[in-house]
Amino acid sequence: MRILFLGDVVGRAARESVVKRMPEIRRDFSLDFVIVNGENAAGGFGITEDICQKFFSSGIDCVTTGNHVWDQKELFEYIKDEDRLLRPINYPNETPGKGSNIFTNQFGRILVVNVMGRLFMESLDDPFTAIEKVLTENIMGESCDAIIIDIHAETTSEKTAMGHFCDGRASLVVGTHTHIPTADFQILPYGTAYQTDAGMCGDYDSVIGMEKTEPIRRFVEKTPGGRFNPAQGSPTLCGVIIETGGDGLSETIEPFRLGGVLSQT
Repeated sequence: MRILFLGDVVGRAARESVVKRMPEIRRDFSLDFVIVNGENAAGGFGITEDICQKFFSSGIDCVTTGNHVWDQKELFEYIKDEDRLLRPINYPNETPGKGSNIFTNQFGRILVVNVMGRLFMESLDDPFTAIEKVLTENIMGESCDAIIIDIHAETTSEKTAMGHFCDGRASLVVGTHTHIPTADFQILPYGTAYQTDAGMCGDYDSVIGMEKTEPIRRFVEKTPGGRFNPAQGSPTLCGVIIETGGDGLSETIEPFRLGGVLSQT
């Protein structure tokens, strides 16, 4: 299977570009499944039902999130019944929504798992214990044909450790949250594709997707201030494409960058 994972979608310009271009992206890159991290899609903070529905209608199969998942209060009800929208699996069991789901289409069964790191992040349940439980219960070739893990985390060390922890048991482990695409896309020794951060879908003439003035002011003055607003320039869509073999492990991995200043074309 050919699977595309797109990093954090930041703000209106980026989400509109993703929605508009998704049909041609699926066609031009011969994609069988598409995952998007959407936790910053609503003005940079959270996601709404309307945005999710536009994502799904455009051809996106699954939306993952992270620490901003609850910023839009309407999501508390919507996520209860929408299995295509995931929140981190290491939230307590009582938290609304699901942290993983198996999607079935004509190409196979794809398990998507969303997990959040703990270093410099919210104090959630141990992400490694949560992932171990999922991988023990779901073996590629038995209950599913591919496994994609989005680790939404701050530090490269925690993301890299998760990649090696899952090596040979997942198709792809990819990091989100820090919004800058890393150059370490690779296939690990036992066949799991890995990239520390997929990057964002957003305007890179910015401070990690936000209009530059307020973040710079805060760094310089060391005082709180106004609201962060997503930059509205031409967005680059960043992510990674993998191709899996019959055993569910990855045969290829390549960075995906389209439009804006970081485009490969």
